Amino acid sequence: MSTAFVKIGLSGDYGGTYLLTQLVGPAKARELYLLGDRIDMTEAARIRLVNWVVPSVELEIKALEIARRLASGPRLAHRFIKDNLNRALQGSFAECLDMESANLMQLRDTEDHKEAARAFAEKRAPRFAGR
Repeated sequence: MSTAFVKIGLSGDYGGTYLLTQLVGPAKARELYLLGDRIDMTEAARIRLVNWVVPSVELEIKALEIARRLASGPRLAHRFIKDNLNRALQGSFAECLDMESANLMQLRDTEDHKEAARAFAEKRAPRFAGR
């Protein structure tokens, strides 16, 4: 994997400099963009550029596993979790606490939360309906 733009006299595109800086920090992003060196997947995982490294023959299996887990999960909670995580990128700690609290209070009254609590007590997997 390489940013490679520097090797062809370009500066980057499609927000890559912004996104890479957010993922790996400014010093590592500068190194990767200014030098254009290739890194292997072990290094990509070490610097947290990727979450998983799997052999190519297992890629589809891993992608489908993740997709199934997300699809069977609590859609409402996922939405609020994403809101909380997005706020954490730009908000203050106090703003994040306020948003987490408000989102949690909204979710406490959902059918999904009630179903998950019942499922926990009954030692079974919850069946989320998005309500």
